[in-house]
Amino acid sequence: MQNIFTNYDVMQSHIQQININGLKGRMLRIPSLKNKNKDILMIYGHHASLERIYGLADELSQYGNVTAPDLPGFGGMDSFHKIGMKPNIDNLADYLATFIKLRFSRKKITIVGMSLGFVIATRMLQKYPELTKKVEIIVSMVGFTRKDDGKVSKKMTRSYWALATIFSRRVPAWFFYNLVLHPSIVRAMYAKTPNAKAKFRHLSKDDFKRAIEFEVILWRVNDVRTYMIMLLEMLSLDNCTKQIKLPVYHISVDGDQYFDNSVVEQHMRVIFTDFTEFKAVLPNHAPSIVASKEEAAPFVPKGLRKLLAGESKSTKNKKSEAK
Repeated sequence: MQNIFTNYDVMQSHIQQININGLKGRMLRIPSLKNKNKDILMIYGHHASLERIYGLADELSQYGNVTAPDLPGFGGMDSFHKIGMKPNIDNLADYLATFIKLRFSRKKITIVGMSLGFVIATRMLQKYPELTKKVEIIVSMVGFTRKDDGKVSKKMTRSYWALATIFSRRVPAWFFYNLVLHPSIVRAMYAKTPNAKAKFRHLSKDDFKRAIEFEVILWRVNDVRTYMIMLLEMLSLDNCTKQIKLPVYHISVDGDQYFDNSVVEQHMRVIFTDFTEFKAVLPNHAPSIVASKEEAAPFVPKGLRKLLAGESKSTKNKKSEAK
């Protein structure tokens, strides 16, 4: 990994070990040099690790101390299977609530959820409405709330459902990890998949090589059964069943290959008391998996920066575009 990230040593200095309910993992903690009195809880998405979000977390740290925990079954953390639990959104919401109560017992926080991370944060606030009192701001970074927020065709959805169902089982998952996800197979084949082509098409030659090497790590560091079960959870998701007494600030990307922004807005307005959209200028759903702080910066639009800095409280009921 040292050959992939030029700031590897600095990154590792911000990572700590955690143990919650018998599950061992890691936590990213970046103290803010500019705003030590604010705390930002960052929750990564489905295909992620602390290393993947480090550049973005570092960028956000100018607005507060950034904390990002591993999720069970992701980023190398033990999966729920270890303690006899199923890896689903409800259990991840419980885990996140426990983390907040332990880490921020007397503090208020800003929650930044990326994609699936926002789904988990939403479910947590629905299950634990008392925690809304601790939340100053909740930010959706290309998050979603329902299965029909996506752009994926019905045919592709059926294919994902079938594959995820098969490989969410113990023996097929072992086969998938040891054969399909063998490093040589990932290096040779992954870049040829439609999903990878969309992610990699804007990368330089050097960044492409780094991204492929990091994909080898990402695919093997995440628990296969957890990954597949969570895919099934997303394909059947409906978080529009209970309201949350908070406004939401949503970052959208016009070039998002996964979600329909207008449908996402409709569903978020059902759940939250208000909705404000900020548009990030990016070619894809999210920054490159090897994005540095500078490369991840466009994912934080100007309007959101003002909000995080406490400079603007007048964004309600408006849509703001990044410049």
